Amino acid sequence: MTTTANDIVYRLEQKRRVQADFPGPKSLALTERRKAVVASGVASSVPVFVADADGGIIQDVDGNSFIDLGSGIAVTSVGASDPAVVGAVKEAVEHFTHTCFMVTPYEGYVAVAEQLNRLTPGDHEKRTVLFNSGAEAVENAVKVARLATGRDAVVAFDHAYHGRTNLTMALTAKAMPYKTNFGPFAPEVYRMPMSYPFREENPQITGAEAASRAISMIEKQIGGDQVAAIIIEPIQGEGGFIVPAQGFLPALAAWAKDKGIVFIADEVQSGFCRTGEWFAVNHEGVVPDIITMAKGIAGGMPLSAITGRAELLDAVHPGGLGGTYGGNPVACAAALAAIGSMEQYELNARARHLGDIALEKLRELAADAPEVGDVRGRGAMLAIELVKAGSKEPNPELTKAVAAACLKEGVIILTCGTYGNVIRLLPPLVISDELLLDGLEVLAAAVKANA
Repeated sequence: MTTTANDIVYRLEQKRRVQADFPGPKSLALTERRKAVVASGVASSVPVFVADADGGIIQDVDGNSFIDLGSGIAVTSVGASDPAVVGAVKEAVEHFTHTCFMVTPYEGYVAVAEQLNRLTPGDHEKRTVLFNSGAEAVENAVKVARLATGRDAVVAFDHAYHGRTNLTMALTAKAMPYKTNFGPFAPEVYRMPMSYPFREENPQITGAEAASRAISMIEKQIGGDQVAAIIIEPIQGEGGFIVPAQGFLPALAAWAKDKGIVFIADEVQSGFCRTGEWFAVNHEGVVPDIITMAKGIAGGMPLSAITGRAELLDAVHPGGLGGTYGGNPVACAAALAAIGSMEQYELNARARHLGDIALEKLRELAADAPEVGDVRGRGAMLAIELVKAGSKEPNPELTKAVAAACLKEGVIILTCGTYGNVIRLLPPLVISDELLLDGLEVLAAAVKANA
């Protein structure tokens, strides 16, 4: 018998509850300890410290319960304490915490690679390498593309976010806080215009036409025969949950194939059931040459991966890929359990269901609030873009006020966007309908009250 997300029994009561003295004394005390020892460059958007989390609830050290509409930035899709993940981690850690796969390998790494080769798009022969973070996966995907093609240039897009390391900062579009004063950056990275339907000068431009615009610029400024890779988020994350116009991705991928360019889909945030498909490229039948993964892959444990065409990854000389902690055995056990839970709970269908619920409420809000300029997304990766009423001028002040108002009422939401004016919704895919609806009602009230 199929088990669905509706059959989950939660450890924590699935209700929000915030005391009048929020943040409480224990969180305030921990904040003081933090100031004395943690670098100020590490920022947190919520001024409480977590004690427990389950389903769609985060509970702080003072007993406040918050509705989680962020999932640790799309990481805890199966919940922050999924029983299968917890059990797998406990069993794995009892045997060994680390040996280094490059020294003494173990089955878990191989098993994760088998699963990723099965789940990622395309029926071609594939190879997988495991790492620790999304940025590390991106860096290695570019390494593979450059070696395999013998070319140097890498094309990224406006509003992109690919990480915080030196190369990935070069790929990332937003300066503050990610790039300012951290240069110089890695060379041979070129930026092209994204398909951003809400902000196109010509609102009638099609996805294929937007792709042609970018391709023309690549040919003129770089030359297609000089490009090693095109890297793109199928739905941009930090840049504003931008969903490109239909046809944009397939046209880019087809041109890349014709030019011998490696097409890299950065699915770090959009992968693993988040959009209602295993990967966001599946919505348009795009088959990447390499796909980068992290976040939702392992139920909260640090793991990332690249999966790609066998001829590309096998072109790299032995020892050219790896890392001491890459594919840690405990993280691999968590990934296998998380993937099992995604299939058991049918989280692709669940993400589509959550998206249907949320889109209906968000569109109702947009009809009532002229400050909601756009509603967009797929599955449980959704956003509203806030503007000055009667225009498309970004409204980051309102966005910040709405996030603060939601938190005060016990709802954690995340903001993003090149202009700081997008509220993104990334609920755990195991959240109940009732809890999601409660959180959306708080969000709607906050937008109306602060507009």
